[in-house]
Amino acid sequence: MAGYNKVILIGNLTRDPEVKYLPSGSPVATFGLAVNRRYTAKEGEKKEEVNFFDIETWNKTAEMCAEYLNKGRAVLVEGRLKQDRWEDENGNKRSKLKIVALTVQFLSGRGDAQGSSDALYDDSGALSVDNSGGPDNSGGPPPDSQAPF
Repeated sequence: MAGYNKVILIGNLTRDPEVKYLPSGSPVATFGLAVNRRYTAKEGEKKEEVNFFDIETWNKTAEMCAEYLNKGRAVLVEGRLKQDRWEDENGNKRSKLKIVALTVQFLSGRGDAQGSSDALYDDSGALSVDNSGGPDNSGGPPPDSQAPF
């Protein structure tokens, strides 16, 4: 059976993007994203909840995010879920979900968390929603063994 893994989020950066480079020279940027949900409870009370997500971008998208994004900026992220698994120092199995962004659309201007510039970047640096892929052009990052962290 075929699978489908797609995530679309709109939110604000919780921290500035951090860029690292693989030995191959491929850039990878990570940043946090806060997504707010407002709703009315059964009692009629207005409520708000916030979810926090770790976002990972690669190649030209990573470079553009590092150059133009900062904490507080509004973005639309389109990508896929990835689950990292590891054992901690006590031998306990751990896991964490993150979003590997295929496209990042800038929704606010450079110094303006409320404005709208609507710049959309993918790995080619073009205004496009089609991702040309990670370092091996397969649509994602290189194998985990090549990650610098």
